[in-house]
Formats: sequence, C-alpha cells, structure tokens
Amino acid sequence: MDKQPTLPAQLSAETTPVAKPRVKKTKPKTVGSAEPAVLEVPDVTGTVAVVEAAALATDETQVATKAAPATSAAETRIDYYPTHEHAGYKFRRGHVLPFGATMVAGGINFSIYSASATDCTLVLFERGAEAPFTEIPFPDEFRVGNVYSMIVFELDYERLEYGYRMSGPWNPDAGHRFNSDIILSDPYAKVIGGRDTWMAPPNWDNVYPYRSRLAFEDFDWEHDHPLETPTEDLIVYEMHVRGFTQHPSSGVRNRGTFSAMRAKIPYLKELGVNCVELLPIYEFDEWEGNRTSPITGEPLVNYWGYNTVNFFSPKAGYAATGRFGMQVDELKTLIKELHKNGIEVLLDVVFNHTAEGDHRGHTISFRGVDNKTYYMLTPEGYYFNFSGTGNTLNCNHPVVRNMVLDCLRYWASEYHIDGFRFDLAAILGRAQDGSPLSNPPLLESLAFDPILAKCKLIAEAWDAGGLYQVGSFPAYGRWAEWNGKFRDDARQFLKGDEGKVGPMMERVMGSPDLYSQRGPTASINFITCHDGFTMYDLTAYNEKHNDANGEDNQDGGNDNDSWNCGCEGPTDDEGIKFLRKKQVKNALAMLLVSQGVPMLLMGDEVGRTQNGNNNTYCQDNELNWLNWDDLHANADLLNFAKSLVHFRRQHPVLRNHEHFRHEDYVGSGRPDISFHGTQAWQPDKSTAARAFAFMLDGHHAKQGIVQDNTLYVAFNMYWDALDFELPGLPENQAWYVFANTALAAPDDVHAPGSELLLDNQHNFLVGPRSVVILLSK
Repeated sequence: MDKQPTLPAQLSAETTPVAKPRVKKTKPKTVGSAEPAVLEVPDVTGTVAVVEAAALATDETQVATKAAPATSAAETRIDYYPTHEHAGYKFRRGHVLPFGATMVAGGINFSIYSASATDCTLVLFERGAEAPFTEIPFPDEFRVGNVYSMIVFELDYERLEYGYRMSGPWNPDAGHRFNSDIILSDPYAKVIGGRDTWMAPPNWDNVYPYRSRLAFEDFDWEHDHPLETPTEDLIVYEMHVRGFTQHPSSGVRNRGTFSAMRAKIPYLKELGVNCVELLPIYEFDEWEGNRTSPITGEPLVNYWGYNTVNFFSPKAGYAATGRFGMQVDELKTLIKELHKNGIEVLLDVVFNHTAEGDHRGHTISFRGVDNKTYYMLTPEGYYFNFSGTGNTLNCNHPVVRNMVLDCLRYWASEYHIDGFRFDLAAILGRAQDGSPLSNPPLLESLAFDPILAKCKLIAEAWDAGGLYQVGSFPAYGRWAEWNGKFRDDARQFLKGDEGKVGPMMERVMGSPDLYSQRGPTASINFITCHDGFTMYDLTAYNEKHNDANGEDNQDGGNDNDSWNCGCEGPTDDEGIKFLRKKQVKNALAMLLVSQGVPMLLMGDEVGRTQNGNNNTYCQDNELNWLNWDDLHANADLLNFAKSLVHFRRQHPVLRNHEHFRHEDYVGSGRPDISFHGTQAWQPDKSTAARAFAFMLDGHHAKQGIVQDNTLYVAFNMYWDALDFELPGLPENQAWYVFANTALAAPDDVHAPGSELLLDNQHNFLVGPRSVVILLSK
C-alpha cells in the first residue's frame, strides 16, 4: 500500500482584496530592457536566423515582454481589473472556460478542473528557475463547481512557467492520491518545458521537471488548410520523426527534428506517398525505464513515445529550436510545407494511458490533479491496465472525454492536422469499470464532432486487455481501422501457407467480409508497422531476436508469420538474397494493388532491417534509424516501390470508394472484378491452392465515373512456376507487363506509361513465389 505523505501546512500569506479602480484602465507595464536582445539561432530551414530574444529567451537572458495592444473600446467594457492581491501580485476571478492558461487583456487566465481537491494553488516560475517566484492560493469564491480559475495581471508571459499544487485526501483505496508537496503540470498546457533537448540528462532533484508554458497564436499560416484528400486516394507512410533523419547518412542539419524532416520532403514526393502518419510527437518521457542494453551498454529509452506527459504540447526534443521554446512554430512550419507539397499529416495519438504508470510511477499531472477522474480504477483503488503499461485513461468519464475532444479540436484547428490514428483504440470503447460499451460515447462524439468533421479517424481496433474489434469497431460511418487481418493473411499467403487464397481474395477487394456496410476505405491495409518486423526482416528471420532490449527475449510478439528463406539472419548466399528481395517486392505488390488504404512502414522501400528485433520501442540507434545509404545499396528495391506507388496513383481502378458488385453495371461486357486461377475465370480456393489472379475492369473505375485501363494481377506463392491462362481482351486491346517480380532489376518493373507488350497474349508463365501485374492498352 502507498504510504500516507506528510502534507505541508496551509500557506499563511493572506489574500488582500483590491478596490475596484475608478480610472481608465491602462496597459500592463513591461519589465526588462527597452530594446530586445538578439540571439542567433538555427531556424527550421537549417539556416541562421536572427530572432528576438523575447521569442527565444534562454535562462540567462533577461528580455522585455511583448507590448500589449492599445486598450480598445471593447476592453473598456470588460472587467479586466484586479480585485485581489497576494505578495504583490494582483489578480481577480477568472473565466472557467477554456481550461488551461489563456492570455487576456492585461494578464493570463488560469483554469483547472478537479472534482475532489479541497484547495488549489497556482505556482509561478521564471523560466528555468529552481524555485517559484510566487504561489497564489485560489480564494474559495473563485471556484465554480469543480473548476478553479483566476486572472493574474502583469506577468511576463514570454518567460513564465506555471503549475499547480492540489490539496485533498490521500486515500488510495478510494482512488484519491492528492499530495500538495508535488507541483503538477496543467493537463491543458499547450507547451511543456524542462525537457527541451532529446535525451539531455534530467535533473532528478528538480522540484518541477515538466513545466507548463503558454503557446502564442501568432504563426502565419498564409493560405494553408487541411488538404481533405479523399480517403481512398491516400498512400500512407508511417514514420518516426527522429528515426527518419537521425542517421548521419541523412546529410541534413538538426538531425532528428521537425526541421530535418522538412528538408527531406523532396524524398517523400519522389517516393509518391501523399500522407505521413507520425508516431507520437507530443510531449513524452524518453527517459522512462532508465535501463541499459545488455548487448551494447547504451541507454534504453522510450523511443516510440507511447507514454504521454501532455496531450496538447509538441515534443520539444523533436525541435531544433526546442531549447528556445519554439517547438510550436517549427512543427507548424513543417506541416505547412508538407501541405504545400500535397502531403497530409496524421498523428498517432495515445489516449489509452499516460507516462504516470501505476501506483509506483511518478506523479506528473493527471494523478495529482484528480486521480479518480482521469484513470480507470478497480473498486480497491488500483489501476486497470488494459494498455499493458500500468494505467488506463478513463476516456468515457465525461470530463476526460471532453479533454480528448478539446485536444483533437486543438490539433485540427491550430496545427491543421488532417487526421488521427488512435493507439489501442478498443480501450476508448470501455466503460469506467472496464467492460466494453455497445455505444461508446467518446467514439460517437469524435465521429460527429463538427470541428473534426473532415479529419480522418483511424482505430487500432484492439487493446492489451484482449478486446479485438477488427471489423466490428464502433464506426458511426466515420472510423477506419488498421486491418490486422490484412497483415496476418498477407504474411501467411506470402510464405506459402495453405488455405489462404480465399482470405486473400477478400483482402484485395478491401475486406468486404469485414466492412460490408462501410466500404473499402474502412480498411487501412498494412503488412508491417512500427510494432513488429520490418518487411525485410519478415524474409530474413523465423524468430525474434530482442536480446538488446534487456528482457531476455521475452518481449515482443511470437506470432510473426515470417519466413527466413532458408537461413536465419544475414547470408552470403546469392540465391537466398535474391529470394528475400523478391519476397519484399511481392509484399509491396500485394499491398499496393489491394482496395483500401495502403500503409508503408518507413524504410521498407529500401529494405531497412532491425536485425530481427520485433519490438524496438527502446532502441535509439541504427536499429530504428533510416540509413540513407540504403537508397543506393538497394536502389532496385526503391525503384520498384516508387514505380508501384506511382502506378497506384495513376490508376483509379485500384482506389474505389465502394465495394465491388461482381457484375457489369456499365455495359463493358465484363464485371467490375473477376477472379481467376491457372485457368481463366476458374479460381481455385481449395486448401492446397497457393495461387490466384484477379482482373479489374477499367470501365468500372470509381464506380464507373472515370475510365481506366483494365488490370490483371497474378499471385503465385507456390514454389514452382505456374502457367496462367489470360482472360481475353477486346480486339483493339492487348496485355502489357508492368511488373514481374520473378525477374531481376531493371526488368522487374517498368515505369508507368512504358509497359512492355506481351508476345503471348493467351498465357503467362508466372515464376515461383512471384507476382505479375499486367494492364490492357
């Protein structure tokens, strides 16, 4: 059981009421020098920019506040005058909404919720100072319901850091863990300071390590807005901001940052993807765990970022300007540039748990503000652990549900984010006692929220507690899902398992067996993601090799459905090396010719390896970093991937919004889709079958709205070549070869538009473990 802490004595300073002034209100005074100092700092383009120190203040620099605007006529009608004073600081009753810290005329409005706290104190710091410069208790009359709010005047908001002390019962059995010795971060803080540089050694004696700051809404978005690309047209690239450019071979400045990622936008455009899905980019604790690798002796960190400290604030350690507090502007600049290049931005969000862990973890924010509200607790006061990380956020409590909505609205409106992928989203459908809900209010609220109406909503439709909802996630006509069945069926079919032809037919159609009422865009198709083997490692390892994680190889999944092609790990056998590369091409082809939304894992296009580690959550090293030398070492694989991506983008018949009807509804003489075996029009779905083909009639592209070529795709995962009879074409058309993975580069793929005419228009010998893609002209 937790020990009863010693609570501090009540603050003795008295709050003095201030009489209402009878004179016209004036602007707040400024402190510091009249002329702002100037610092040279790297801007988000990697060049040197001159920036006012007022915007980039370091701990050693004294600067002036921004001048307040002249008092407007409207402001003279608003009661922005102090009524109270404490230790020389003037304040008044605040606005209960919005929660968080908000600049108002002459001051800052602070508002925070706690249902069970008995008292709340606002704690104010000079940026980087060890001790606060003042602490202001909220007068009882400033509490409205369960919300404490006040406006404090004449603060230097450029250099301000703030937090709270909450007094209340310490009764873990009843779910209460208040301790006013601890200074708490604001759950609604828009910027978190204190950990401003990636892996900078923390000061473990710091009384307030994660410091709430204000964000300034002065970014020039120009004409930017979310792109609203039709979901069926997306090609998603799942990536880690740091891992994308941290390797020295990236050749960019400020490696591992938003700025460096911006420098690599031309690569993303060349690859052809039009959407990036970023692993968590809001503030998390990379120092969680504090272990070392038994193999290398290097620190093991929380690299992926699935341990949220604050849901509203971008991670300072991902910004080249984070040490100057400019991570907000640097991230917004990246998003604006991605949008200019036609690339959407999805955020991987983690509303299932936080970095506070279970009862043994650190109290940072939520636990100390209102433990019983923010976390799902057992009747005995312990933490439900449906996330597998120690705690579970109580998302269907109305207050927490509103926080999630407020957070996503903020990212959508202030950062122009195009959509969200929800980690372990099945948790969001659990009631406060952990049971699954038939109509989860949070999921329904997100689906129908007016601000999020154009955002993509994507669920990882399972959780660590065993709730698996792929195909049955409460969708309300809005939610898509990571299709785990596509991953499993494609991997098993790829390595030649029996009984997989029938399931793969469903997967290439956009999984109508799972999403019959929702359409193929409900299916986010993937074969690999950050969690598991890379695509190359699927072909090189039968078993996981996670010893470097320091968990005796017990972590990570054991059901990888991988095949090492005859040798575990690296090999000099040229035959095995060719087969592995061919299998990667086969997997890419399966992914990119299927209906639904394809998602590529960063580096799969160049054969990135994690040396058989299928759980690299703690590895900040070359296991996770993209080695840009691979672009040259595996140039043939990159060319194949790029050609496939652009082929998909050129052929709308691969990107339908509705499921196939299996009939000819436009009068072309052929159905929209047809399946074939080695004999045309005769698919073999028997248990022993390991091959099939399908044809997409181009007249039915986008439900017959547009015209396209007719495509024919043959999959042969048998270990011998098979002769496929080709369906006949009208007299004025012929089959051309776009891709044949049985051939070595450069004959394995042809640039879209330069496909090779087939000599034999009746049959095609598809090599062992190969994929062939034809189109009619």
